[in-house]
Amino acid sequence: MPTTSPSFRITPINHPLNTTVRVPGSKSLTNRALLIASLANGTTNLTNALFSDDSRYFARALQTLGFDVRLDEEKLEMTVTGLGGKIPATKAELFIGNAGTAARFLSAFLTLGNGEYILDGESRMRERPIGDLVEALAQLGCDIQPMQNAEGGMQICPPIKINASGLKGGKTKIAGDISSQFLSALLMTAPYAQTPVEVELTTDLNSKPYVDMTISIMRDFGVTIERRNYSQFTIHPTFYSPLSTYPIESDASAASYFFAAPAICGGTVKMENISRKSVQGDIGFLDVLAQMGCTIQETDNCLLITGSSSLHSIDIDMRDIPDTAQTLAAIAPFADSPTRIRGIASARVKETDRVHATCTELTRLGVRVEEHEDGMTIHPVEKMRPAVIQTYNDHRMAMAFSLIGLRFDGVTIENPSCVYKTFPNFFEVLKQLS
Repeated sequence: MPTTSPSFRITPINHPLNTTVRVPGSKSLTNRALLIASLANGTTNLTNALFSDDSRYFARALQTLGFDVRLDEEKLEMTVTGLGGKIPATKAELFIGNAGTAARFLSAFLTLGNGEYILDGESRMRERPIGDLVEALAQLGCDIQPMQNAEGGMQICPPIKINASGLKGGKTKIAGDISSQFLSALLMTAPYAQTPVEVELTTDLNSKPYVDMTISIMRDFGVTIERRNYSQFTIHPTFYSPLSTYPIESDASAASYFFAAPAICGGTVKMENISRKSVQGDIGFLDVLAQMGCTIQETDNCLLITGSSSLHSIDIDMRDIPDTAQTLAAIAPFADSPTRIRGIASARVKETDRVHATCTELTRLGVRVEEHEDGMTIHPVEKMRPAVIQTYNDHRMAMAFSLIGLRFDGVTIENPSCVYKTFPNFFEVLKQLS
């Protein structure tokens, strides 16, 4: 299996695509459902759940906290018995690798407990800012202490210690331009505060569709919130209701690589178990491809993406779907003129600085790229040079740059196993395209 090797060379496809693929369940939906199901009072069965490094870290953290979480990887099911907002363990040390979603969601979730909890991760996680969320929770009466020296203007990052005594509630303010996961963490936890929670954003909100997803899944479990656009949210004390079955649709972010493949190889890819009506924001990447000349059709909860004879360039703000910016960057060199990607400054604090890393690796291939604070400009190229693509232990670098290897012979992916973070069988599914 290629992901066990230190590097993996992509085999080009020299014919138009004509295949059907299915990608794993959504990371974003799986992790939100895990959190909410553990807050509900009763048992919820998640079907088509994602089994990846990120979701496993989250599930194991819940198990460490004393929750009954049963994992059936063969059936892709996770069964969670929630305890109505109670956390059994009064002391725990949780290691969440480089799972940013787990770090943000658990930071808020743990404030509902009574005891001392330590949240830590890998070296990169110790560089990923969480201070805005910590400060917002402090305004609600929570005691969260950084365990690294955060003096001299340094950002607060894990590890953190949460001295929990329940979430009191009240008013808080938070920035929305670093990570929408901070707001999502507050919203999902807030129903179990002792008094209503009012959250006011101090900046514009990036990745709005992810907050829409959070509100949608909260509604699925019986909780609605009051809101004023994306500037103010009010959550009253209430309870989530368990669901006997909660199906997880396929991951739109993971699907973006296969949406994009026909743009550079031609032909058609049929994607199963996902719809244009998806609550996942990254389904919006289909609109990007349509602007570039691709044709999108939908039938029976499947999507058909067909490439065009000429791939058009685009100038686009991707602040709402930053996780697909690398996908666009990988197909941009094959467009008919320069492509400008804007609005993704927040991508600099992901698994790696994705703006700089993407520019660096495109340059390694011989592509002319201009790096901007909020994105990049990518120029078309007729011929690339062979290269070993550095992934920076970032799953999206590995998956996005694999697309270039479908068209150009000479792309080798370093550390391919990093895709285990969200898409363990990525290279097997990629092979299906041939």
